[in-house]
Amino acid sequence: MSDRPTVAYKVLTADQMAALERDGDFAGAPVDLADGYIHLSTAAQLTETVDKHFAGQSDLHVAAVDLTSFDDISLRWEASRGGQLFPHLYDGPLLLETVIAYGPLERDADGRVRLPVAG
Repeated sequence: MSDRPTVAYKVLTADQMAALERDGDFAGAPVDLADGYIHLSTAAQLTETVDKHFAGQSDLHVAAVDLTSFDDISLRWEASRGGQLFPHLYDGPLLLETVIAYGPLERDADGRVRLPVAG
C-alpha cells in the first residue's frame, strides 16, 4: 500500500468547481452518482482520463486530492482501464478540505495535463 500515490486528481467542470468552492463539498458528477463512487485518477492516469472522458470539453478544472485524508473503506483502488488500479472515493462527497490544490486544466508542450500547484 505504501507504494500507492498519496495524491489523486478529480476533473471538474467550471460549474462543479464553483459548487465545490461555494459548498465545501462535491457529491459527484453524473457518472460518479451513477456508479456509486467518485472517480479519481493518479498523476500518471490523468491525461488519458481527460482525453477519453472529457474530449472536446473546455473550461475544465483539476483538483488535487489528499488521499491520506481517507481510510481504506472510503478510498478503494479498483481495476479499470486495461487493469490499471484507479482510486475511487466511496461513502460521501469530496470535501474541499481534502483538496490541496486546484486550478484550470492546462496542458504542457507535450499535451500532458499539468498538475495543479498549491499556492
